[in-house]
Amino acid sequence: MPWKKFTVIEFAPAQSDPALLDERERLIHDLVSIPSPSGDEATAALFLAHWMGDHGMRAYVDRTNSVVGIRGEGEKEIVLLGHIDTVPGEIPVRVDGRVLYGRGSVDAKGPLAAFIIAATQVEPPSGTRVIVIGATGEETDSRGARNALNIFQPKACLIGEPSSWDRITLGYKGHLMLRWVFTGALAHSAAPLQTPAECAFRFWQEVQRYEDDFNRDRPGVFDRLDASLRSLNTHQRGCYGQADMQLVFRLPPDLPLERIESDLRALNEAARLEFSRREVSYVAEKNSFLTRALLQAIRSNGGRPRFVNKTGTSDMNIVAPVWNCPIAAYGPGDSSLDHTPHEHLDLDEFQRSIDVVRVTLEKLLQEC
Repeated sequence: MPWKKFTVIEFAPAQSDPALLDERERLIHDLVSIPSPSGDEATAALFLAHWMGDHGMRAYVDRTNSVVGIRGEGEKEIVLLGHIDTVPGEIPVRVDGRVLYGRGSVDAKGPLAAFIIAATQVEPPSGTRVIVIGATGEETDSRGARNALNIFQPKACLIGEPSSWDRITLGYKGHLMLRWVFTGALAHSAAPLQTPAECAFRFWQEVQRYEDDFNRDRPGVFDRLDASLRSLNTHQRGCYGQADMQLVFRLPPDLPLERIESDLRALNEAARLEFSRREVSYVAEKNSFLTRALLQAIRSNGGRPRFVNKTGTSDMNIVAPVWNCPIAAYGPGDSSLDHTPHEHLDLDEFQRSIDVVRVTLEKLLQEC
């Protein structure tokens, strides 16, 4: 493993005063204070590599600018996979009482910081190591998680995503992105020929009917197909017009990618279809040594644990089918705040989540 040497970096202080925060809270405060939108994660990754190196872990930044920290030695691996990137949009970093505001505080620097701190608090037995990954690109192409696929082979994996400190996420919907492009001849507004914009609208209506038919008699949110129109642009080039539309589909577990792509092609007439961001839905085993350890850890901290499924996606969709090990997602924070201008993290919840991850790791290390 090629370890990198790091140059000391001075980071600009945050606008808020962290004087009253303890060391654990200062880590998440300082991490949130470093902007790291997808594609621009290097500074935050170097910051975490230094922090982990100063706290008993071997740390490096890989070729995708993901940060990796390792505690212990051996072939048996427990992977804590979080992500260091955020969606765009600056939120001034400040602490108001016991609440930290800032982009990424919930999605998902809070869970990642909890993973890192908990990993520094355990002593893996001989032959076992804990690996924390702050992956890049989770909000776009999951390049960090994809790079880790062929490097690690964990006995158990915990995904760092907000679920509240006393909840465990088992499932995520699948994802499919469609770009629909139609080019057609223009005509006088009095002529019966449909414009490209009208053709786009008609296709979107067909998609909505398809969605309604699929969801009939499916009251559960996780079992339904969700289609959304993300953008529609029209252009005119001489005698021809073009409509360019982007659609996003969230897929339940029983709707394979192959089927919906085939069905959408059947709805289409003369447009060009480009499919991307194909991610299969995944639901983890409810009764595994990982989930049992999480349940015990939450209860030991006074919580009443619950299992949840999410309508979005995460890096679990990428790694779970390949690693084929016990897996779940966990982390502090209210996921309804993801990507919003109101993103904030309760620091008391953050502290509890660290203890839950630490206890979970201790139990996993005993079983591995």
